Amino acid sequence: MLRLLRSASVRLTLVFAGLFVVAALILAGLLWWSTGAYLERETDAVIAADIQAIGDRLRDFGLPGAVTTIQERVAETADEHAIYLLTDPTLVPIAGNLSAWPAAVGPEQGWYQAALVRDGRPYAARLLHVSLRGGFQLLVGRDIQSWLAIRALILNALGWATLAALILAIGGGLLVRRAVLARIAQVNRTTAAIVQGDLRRRLPAPEEEDEFGRLALTINEMLSQIELLVEGVRNASNAVAHDLRTPLAELRAHLEGIGRGPSDAAPIPDAVRGALADAIADVDRLVAMCNALLRLAEIDSGARRAGFAKVALAHLVAEVAELYAALAEEKGATLTVDAAAAIEVTGDPDMLAQAVGNLLDNAVKYAPTGHIALTLGRRDDGRATIVVADDGPGIPAAERDKAAERFYRGDASRGSPGHGLGLAEVAAVAKLHGGALELTDNAPGLKATLVLGTA
Repeated sequence: MLRLLRSASVRLTLVFAGLFVVAALILAGLLWWSTGAYLERETDAVIAADIQAIGDRLRDFGLPGAVTTIQERVAETADEHAIYLLTDPTLVPIAGNLSAWPAAVGPEQGWYQAALVRDGRPYAARLLHVSLRGGFQLLVGRDIQSWLAIRALILNALGWATLAALILAIGGGLLVRRAVLARIAQVNRTTAAIVQGDLRRRLPAPEEEDEFGRLALTINEMLSQIELLVEGVRNASNAVAHDLRTPLAELRAHLEGIGRGPSDAAPIPDAVRGALADAIADVDRLVAMCNALLRLAEIDSGARRAGFAKVALAHLVAEVAELYAALAEEKGATLTVDAAAAIEVTGDPDMLAQAVGNLLDNAVKYAPTGHIALTLGRRDDGRATIVVADDGPGIPAAERDKAAERFYRGDASRGSPGHGLGLAEVAAVAKLHGGALELTDNAPGLKATLVLGTA
């Protein structure tokens, strides 16, 4: 229920239904009040007129005149709802169609509403009690059971109208919600494809020039501008990385040639040979950085997604672990592998192997004499996880969000070899496969979790 209430469309539906019901209640309430007030005014006017007439007869003709008037009115069949009772000062009946003074009518003069019985049938009556000359007590009223029934009918109709209004409001709100969600679903599908790297995706062309249509046009213009800017930056870095590989390769070959030297030349001093080796290592790092940038560009473009296939993660993890086991042993670290789970994902095996290799390489680099654990598992939501945990220095909590950015190197890693693209490449591979890279504290050390979408 709380999850539904978090939906803006559901809240819009409820507000729409509430306004519709309130409007219906106000309309029906006004109808009920005006009808009841009108019937009450008409009844009170008739009773007041009867009181006036009987009082005038008593004044002009005495008690016999008043009694005659009451008997004539009781004898009339035109108004069977009329109630008359004339009594002496001790409330002994003299004339009228009531056999006794009603217990619900007190000695005070004024208006009363009481339940009476006529012919064995209970009914409600509105009565006016007045005192006449000589202490005579006069009670005149009307049977209001009919207009109470009308009020009840109006209240009943009000309840049904409210229910109908609520149903119509909810139905209308759901139709509005469906129309809104259909438009939002289009935006979600497009943005999801863009997040996965397909910057060419656009919202469908609007069929009509409404607010959603204008919004779609604005979003498409924004996406075109973003694609232009991103492609400009991407092409520039890709071009630089691509163009640098050839001269770097030539430079490396030239340095190696200098190191070998002519066969008849004097031996190269050890200091110069060491400087040449350092220069070649620097060139190798530059070549590796260019290759990493080109791989990132390929991942970001989503071009490799076309070649996705079923990948058995247990086999892949075991192969990568076998390659790095010797390196870990050489560095003095221990590598344990738990990849017994039979888990498959749809993806690029080479990229996934490269991502796992990057995580192991980092672990060996920063925890050279410690313990490294490589674990394959599955979360409750069905997504596969590849976890590389070490007991090295780890990454401070303040730097973990930036660790996967390109060329970012924390304070603890500035003195170690690398170019700051390893975790960025892992994060890009995870994103391409519908997942993410999560960095958490291993207490001590770092726990890097590669989360992947299932097959």
